[in-house]
Amino acid sequence: MKLGLVTYNMAKDWDIPTLIERCVETGFAGVELRTTHAHGVEVELSASERAAVKQQFADSSIEIAGLGSAFDYHAADAEVVRQNIEGTKVYSQLAADVGAPGVKVRPNRLPEEVPVEKTLEQIGLSLRECAEFAQNLGVQIRLEVHGRGTSELPHIRTILDVADHGNVSVCWNSNFGEVENGTIQHNFNLVKGRIGLVHITELHRREYPWRELFTSLRESGYAGYCLAEIAGSTDAVRVMNYYRALWEELAR
Repeated sequence: MKLGLVTYNMAKDWDIPTLIERCVETGFAGVELRTTHAHGVEVELSASERAAVKQQFADSSIEIAGLGSAFDYHAADAEVVRQNIEGTKVYSQLAADVGAPGVKVRPNRLPEEVPVEKTLEQIGLSLRECAEFAQNLGVQIRLEVHGRGTSELPHIRTILDVADHGNVSVCWNSNFGEVENGTIQHNFNLVKGRIGLVHITELHRREYPWRELFTSLRESGYAGYCLAEIAGSTDAVRVMNYYRALWEELAR
């Protein structure tokens, strides 16, 4: 497994050279570039600008672990869902152009006026369409375990089953609601083998069984990124160094 950084929130104000410099200095291997942040990796980039982004990372030891979008497919309005699907396709092309292996998407909630089963089916079918498009680009669609109601792992499992596509994976989000009686094992097993990315948060918080998570990931064969999604700091390099040291201890 490799340690990386989500640009939300620690690095939201950093440009690409700063991102690369600080990750190199602190031993982080990659980054998930979230949309709307100061690095400026957005769909508006021209072909030459996309190539320049790709080259900046290629010339360094830091990888683009993925692109992080806010596209979701739970809305009761069909036109809104269609806009999010088409937006995901455009963003997937951006990922392919800058050398990102995957795009993070999410469910965000369960609309109260719609039966739960209908919403889960809608999300799953939307993901299938996005996954089919992105597969032709060599880009994985990663479903973040996110949102009110939708972050429950049984619902994520249902969405995966409806999508029924090998190019859809799970972005494990390290939500504290995943912990039941001190363990995540039941919820982890629901998506075991389908995890394509992992977000991790504050490793000092003992309410979450971090060592169990990393052991379970390793035993399941996961060899991807664990991406730190942590608060910003005026002493970012020092915080990142401590974070890396703690991750190495917990994940070994």
